Amino acid sequence: MQRIGIAASHMSKGSVWMYNFFVILISSLVSLFIFVVIGSTILFSLLIVAYLARELGLSDMDRPSWLGVMKTCMLVLTFIVVIWDMIAIGRNIRLKRPRRNG
Repeated sequence: MQRIGIAASHMSKGSVWMYNFFVILISSLVSLFIFVVIGSTILFSLLIVAYLARELGLSDMDRPSWLGVMKTCMLVLTFIVVIWDMIAIGRNIRLKRPRRNG
């Protein structure tokens, strides 16, 4: 999370408004990337589990039941990613320009 602030400070070149913009932009893009990667992993793993359970006769759940499980997993993932994004933004956002002590 600290690397978000480092990257934003290099890109903003001293402007507090641009720094805050880049912090929000970078953390949102990272959160979107994490959501897509983990979401696709969850989707494919649930599809494989549903297929194997149906083929082996372990489960008689139909597709709407698996869709409910997938929606629940995606909602939990969304909640976790949003919390992570808010923590990253909260730790890196600045309201004043930092003082230079050297």
